[in-house]
Amino acid sequence: MSATTVTPIAQVSSMQVSSIRVAPTGRPASTGQVRLTRRGRLVVLAAALLLALVVSVALGGGSMASEEAGEPRATEIVVVNEGDTLWGIAAEVASDGEVRSMVHEIRELNNLESSVVALGQRLHVPSQG
Repeated sequence: MSATTVTPIAQVSSMQVSSIRVAPTGRPASTGQVRLTRRGRLVVLAAALLLALVVSVALGGGSMASEEAGEPRATEIVVVNEGDTLWGIAAEVASDGEVRSMVHEIRELNNLESSVVALGQRLHVPSQG
């Protein structure tokens, strides 16, 4: 048989035990750091989004519209003939090669959803003079 020896366990005073802080994970607790739980991170995110919403409403709340009517734009009516395209009509009316912006303007004036025009369609275009 083998002989076992028993070694006495050193006595630790209560003063030494109370001075050691241990986190629930078994690691020494860190001091001075803030750790957020998942719920805490969601609350911070929601608060930040709410703050952004409040700031955007406060800064964007002013209207730029006035009570006075603006000057009506002078327009001409153009009838679409065979082979005409919106780009071609805009190129005739546009000055300084700004055809793309003229196409956009004609679409807005006539409330068009696309650039497709039909034979015989009457379009309002800005007048040249």
